[in-house]
Order: sequence, then structure tokens, then C-alpha cells
Amino acid sequence: MAISTADRWRLARYNAYQWRVELSLVKKIALTVGMAAVVGLAAQVRVPLPWTPVPITGQTFAVLLAGIILGRWWGGASMAFYAGAGAMGMPWFNGWSGGIGHLAGPTGGYIIGFILAALFVGHLTDKYVKARRFLPMLGLMLTANFVLIYIPGLLQLYLWLNLVSGSTVSVYAVLGMGLLPFIAGDIIKAIAAGGAAWGLMPKQSNDR
Repeated sequence: MAISTADRWRLARYNAYQWRVELSLVKKIALTVGMAAVVGLAAQVRVPLPWTPVPITGQTFAVLLAGIILGRWWGGASMAFYAGAGAMGMPWFNGWSGGIGHLAGPTGGYIIGFILAALFVGHLTDKYVKARRFLPMLGLMLTANFVLIYIPGLLQLYLWLNLVSGSTVSVYAVLGMGLLPFIAGDIIKAIAAGGAAWGLMPKQSNDR
């Protein structure tokens, strides 16, 4: 009996998903390190803005995909490795920089948010098959981006500006530096990540 193109695609998705689940520990660790490196490369796709220490980067797209590709625990582990290795000097933060000072700086809170976002997206898409459809997936991506990444990012930016740098900056000014310039781009990245995940992940329990 001939297999349709749609059936071939469903089978390919299932095989890819099962491949990720059935990997050995060593291969999972290698994939985790590799995904952290992808985020590090995406950090170099950057556009500095003159009025804020927070640049536009391609990181959030890679972070969201980490949760999808690696799942709840390994996705979070990949972002924890990204943050920890960068803090120890791996030069893969934006501008090919590294060191603990970067994590303690104005963008460090966003990096902590990467861990939370990957855990969140990976957990829900692993656990709930219905979350893998496009609209629920888009909702997850937007929530991860604008809640789990931006809240710790903005909190640390506010503290850094007011306590570390010695400036007196209002909450509204911090939003203008750390949120408003990035909304449109992050919505586009969330749509792209949600679309990629929707196309790659099995959608029904019998499709797994």
C-alpha cells in the first residue's frame, strides 16, 4: 500500500521525536552543549541601540527552539550551561564576550530568563499534545518571551541602572530601554519559533 506524503511527514516527525527521547546520556549532553552554542552564535546577530545597554539579538528565537528540540529538562540544562559557561569566561555572550560581570550586568537577567523560558516551553510541549498546534504554541512562545525572559531581564536592568551604575532611572525609562524597542522583533521571532515547532512536532497521541 502506497504511503502518502502527509503520512511520510508524520512518520518522519515521529521518528525525529523518538530519536530525541531515546538518545544516550552522552549524546543528550552533546546536543545540550550544541544548542547552547547555537544560542551563543545567535547572540552575535546583534544590533546595538544608542539609548540602551540591551542590544537586539537573535537569541530568543534559539532559546525557544531549545525547549522544543531538547524538551523540558535538557532544554533548560542547555540554557543553564550557556549561562554558566559564559559566566566562567566562554566568549559567547553578545559581542563575543564572557565573564561573571556580564551576568551581573544590565543583560544578565535576560540570560537567567532563558533558562526559565526553555524549561517552560519544553515542559508544556512534552506533556500536552494539544499545545503543539500553532495557536497554543504561539501562546506559549509569547508567554515564555514576554513573561519569563522579560520579567527577570527588566528587574535586573532596573537594579543595575539604579544601584550599580549610580543613575536614577524610572520604571518607565527602564521599559523604554529594555522592553518597548524589542516588542515587534520578539513577536516575529515567537511566530517563527512557533511555526517551526508546529511543523516539526507530532500533533496527536497516535502520531508519536
